[in-house]
Amino acid sequence: MVCLNLLLRKPLMSLFRRPDYTSDTTQFIDQLKSQRPELEAEQRHGRALLWDKHLSREEQAAFKEARVAQKPYVYQTQAS
Repeated sequence: MVCLNLLLRKPLMSLFRRPDYTSDTTQFIDQLKSQRPELEAEQRHGRALLWDKHLSREEQAAFKEARVAQKPYVYQTQAS
C-alpha cells in the first residue's frame, strides 16, 4: 500500500525551478531579437567570415609541415 501512495503522490516541485522568472539579460536579448530579427543571420555571417573556414588537404598538410616545434621550456633564454 505504501508503494501505491508514493506512485499516486504529486511530484515535488524543484527548489531551483523558477518558471516565471527571466533575468534582465534574457529580457534584453529577447527584446533585441524581436526588434532586429536579422541579427542572428548577421551573427552567423560574421562567424563564417572568421571561424568557419574550409581547408583543403594540401593546405592542412602545408600548415602541419610548417609548424615549428616548441621548446621544452619556453621561458629559458638561449645559452650563449
